[in-house]
Parts: sequence; C-alpha cells; structure tokens
Amino acid sequence: MPMPERCSRFAEHRDKVLELFASKGFGQVGMRELATCLGLSPGSLYHHYPSKQHLLLDLIEEFYEELLATLGRIKQQAPAKRDRLNSLIRAHVNLHRDLPWHYRLVERDSGCLNEEQQARVQKLREQYERQLMVLLGARSRFSESGLLAAGHAIAALLNSAPSWLTGHSLDESEHDELLENLVGGAIERVLAPRRTSEAISLARPIEKISKNTQAASAF
Repeated sequence: MPMPERCSRFAEHRDKVLELFASKGFGQVGMRELATCLGLSPGSLYHHYPSKQHLLLDLIEEFYEELLATLGRIKQQAPAKRDRLNSLIRAHVNLHRDLPWHYRLVERDSGCLNEEQQARVQKLREQYERQLMVLLGARSRFSESGLLAAGHAIAALLNSAPSWLTGHSLDESEHDELLENLVGGAIERVLAPRRTSEAISLARPIEKISKNTQAASAF
C-alpha cells in the first residue's frame, strides 16, 4: 500500500502494532484488539484496512522498502566492491537493531497473507535480492537461475546472521566484527570466481602424486 494511503493513526502507533503482532503472534490478534491499540473504533480501522492481513502487508512492504533504500544508499556511498560488502553487512546488523519486530514478522507471519498479497511480497523480495547481487558485482558470475538462488541465499544470510549471537555477552564492536568476518567470508566464497578447468586438472595429478608418495612411504 503506497505511503499516502496508510492510516495516519497507524503511522503514529506503528511500533505498538508491530510489538502486538510479534509478541502475541499474528493469528492471535483480532481487529478489535488492533483498533484498541490504535485508539480507533473497529469501524474506523476497517475503513483504512479491510482486514488485518492488509495491515500486515503494510508492515512487510515497509520492511522491504527500507531494505531497498539501504541498498541505494550503499551504492552511492561505497563505490569499491570490498567497501560495499562491509557496508552491506553493517547496514543489515543496524537494521536488525532498528527494526527487530519487522524481522520477526517477515520471518514468521508472511505466510498469513493471501495469495495476491504474498505475490506482491515475493516481487519485492526478488527485487531486493537482484539488486543485492548487482551491488556485489555478481551478475557475470552466475546463470540467471544461479543469480536468483545465490541472491536468495545471501539475503537469508544477511537477514538471519544478526540473531546468531543473541544471548552472548559481547560489546557492540566485538559483536559486529565477529559477524562481519563470519558473513563476509561466506559471501566472498560464494562470489569467488570459478576454478578454471586448467587449475582443476592440475590439482588432480598433484593429489594423485601425494597419495602415491604416502603409499610408497608405508613400505
């Protein structure tokens, strides 16, 4: 739903609605409870949102809009490929801190949307994943289907990694450095150029020679 169409009262109390959905679960929250949370009558809420699925869609679309805007800012501010990767990881860590309820909703409750709404979210997600791969300079590394698969995997990694260290007593700098090393190393491995056939053909004889040497030394 475009921003101008969003209920102004919802915009003012968005965090309360997010926390309500995330803490109780989307299926356990009714329109009457949502209206009370927003300080509206149920009829007024239905005027802006025909169902709570429409409200959930609004929140999920807002999440992907922020992800896409983040990619745009990184593209402008970090022209070097290595700088872009580090900025990308830091940006997702910061977003996880700033939008914790959004992350939980997207991960847990996207399946509660109807088919048409899920298709809209799928389109946004794929747009984000494609732009992510372009930002990382990976387009020439993969086939079209490989690009989609790699983008999906890297996006899942970036969006889930900030929760890996939850519960560990780390200061912010140590926490972020550890995540940057873990995630950055994995993404660099995925994006690394394929080994050439020449390199592979050389590796096999070396491995064979090594095994023969070991066998001879056993006698």
